[in-house]
Amino acid sequence: MDLYDAINRRHSIRDFTDEPIPEDTVRRIIQAAFKAPANDHLRDWHFIVVTDKKILGEVLAGIPKDLSEKDVDAMTFISDPVQKACYRYAVPKQHRMLYEAAAVIVPLQKKKTDILHPQNLSSLNCYATIWRSIENLWLAATAEGYGCNVRIPLGNEEAVAQKVLGFPDGYMIPCFIGIGRPAPDAVIARQLDADMDEQLHWQKF
Repeated sequence: MDLYDAINRRHSIRDFTDEPIPEDTVRRIIQAAFKAPANDHLRDWHFIVVTDKKILGEVLAGIPKDLSEKDVDAMTFISDPVQKACYRYAVPKQHRMLYEAAAVIVPLQKKKTDILHPQNLSSLNCYATIWRSIENLWLAATAEGYGCNVRIPLGNEEAVAQKVLGFPDGYMIPCFIGIGRPAPDAVIARQLDADMDEQLHWQKF
């Protein structure tokens, strides 16, 4: 698939078929993640791939299962109708979209700074770097005909997952990534398109 095709076809997928994903395909997709630029040139990331449903259920045990659209409305206070519709669809599916995926990929990065209280913007380079790798992973999955979704851990979700997965204390999870073959009726949430005439600037703002 052409790069621009993959970029244009990349969407958050929250509904999957029961088709498993071959191990060699997962390896190619994660290899693409390791091709992302790294600010320290170390690429000292790790990726845990979970396909066993029993283990996956334990990993995801901290994620709420029963949120409703009314809960979303109470949490977000969003006025934009497009953004509100996206949240009302996506938030109640946060647990299911991961558990029903063919695999959940858990990226790990070393805790090199307190990302919530950085000393300066450069201190966040390590965090920005792994998100570059996640974008590579997502585009590679799209090129392979698969779809992805992401959830950033909240509350005790990371601690629950760490206990099950056994990774060292010096690492953090930037997100959980669900990956699988999109269901034929998978909903593609409407997005607000960028206005290139309004948002692209030459030489000055």
